[in-house]
Amino acid sequence: MLLLISMPGCGDGGGCPPESDMLEGEVEAAASALLNPNSLDPRALDPSHIDPDALSAGALAPNRLEESGLAESALRALRDPGEAGRLSRQLLRYIVGCALSASQSLRFSWHDTLGALHEESYRGLMGLAPSWSDEPLSASRQQWVSACVASRVNSSGASVMISSRAAHAALRYPDALEVERYPDEEGAFWGNLFTSPPRLFACYNDANVENSRALGRDCAAGRPAPAGGSSECANIHIVGSCDLACDARDVSTEYRRRYRSGCGAGPDGPSSAVITTFLP
Repeated sequence: MLLLISMPGCGDGGGCPPESDMLEGEVEAAASALLNPNSLDPRALDPSHIDPDALSAGALAPNRLEESGLAESALRALRDPGEAGRLSRQLLRYIVGCALSASQSLRFSWHDTLGALHEESYRGLMGLAPSWSDEPLSASRQQWVSACVASRVNSSGASVMISSRAAHAALRYPDALEVERYPDEEGAFWGNLFTSPPRLFACYNDANVENSRALGRDCAAGRPAPAGGSSECANIHIVGSCDLACDARDVSTEYRRRYRSGCGAGPDGPSSAVITTFLP
């Protein structure tokens, strides 16, 4: 699945049409869900930049993912005409893209400071929790959606495509051409976005850190700091090398299944809801 980002699933295993009608210049093109948009502004994960209660577990997870099911706190944040509202809408767009399939969408409206009406329509893409449109988001699906959102954060604003692979049926089977074109493991992402505060984690492949940074990807590898060392993206804690933090990728198995099946860091213990990302 090919998606190109130009700024700052599809049911289980099915193909996805383009994520169209995207606002704020987020997505330029799409062809399949394993390769996906990855320019979510890290400030959208920072409670100091958005209403910390707006898109929390209490506001989203216990309800159906539709306008009538959103908590008042969530609607208030999404309808904020200022910068906090813009970031909240961007975060929700990525949440919807991770959770719902391409045949599903979330619609709501808001008014800007001049009183103009904006009709939002966020389409699904990855299909990691399509049942959220009909029932609350379970704990395991919270983790899958969270790992997906974390993997799509990119502070550089560069146009980058990533290949996302995981044990989840929606991400398990990249085609041979994708595997050939995206051979370098960037790292892995896991955690829970819906806790307060969010608990998200990342690790990196030691051999590919420089490639990741050269391509503008820095939330797994870390951003080089002027005084040395590296800094993290907001609310995504880098735990170190994936070889130390996660299960090994079994290179003896069929090539499509060479993802990290579990990672162990975090206050909630080991997680099997892990998304491994690959770069050209």
